[in-house]
Amino acid sequence: MKIALLCALGMSTSLLVDRMQKAAADRSIEVEVDAYSVDDMDEQLKTADVILLGPQIRYKQNELFKKAKSANTPIAIIDMKAYGIRDGEKVLDQALELLDQ
Repeated sequence: MKIALLCALGMSTSLLVDRMQKAAADRSIEVEVDAYSVDDMDEQLKTADVILLGPQIRYKQNELFKKAKSANTPIAIIDMKAYGIRDGEKVLDQALELLDQ
């Protein structure tokens, strides 16, 4: 499974990526988690199983959600509290729940 985290430049989510990978490894879940700039959205829609957006790009929600819906890719905004404290467990759970819908 591939999870793409999108934020303004792809840098503010890097610590969260590490924590999500550790949470997945602790649960024996095979997952690829990477952070990208929101400008890479179109490319990520080709390969990602789920896309999570950093809260700081919430203002682009309408545009990005439309693109994801057209590509049939689950998408959500990362829970702000989980993002703020870099809670890899909670954000991984959010991604897994999106895939189950």
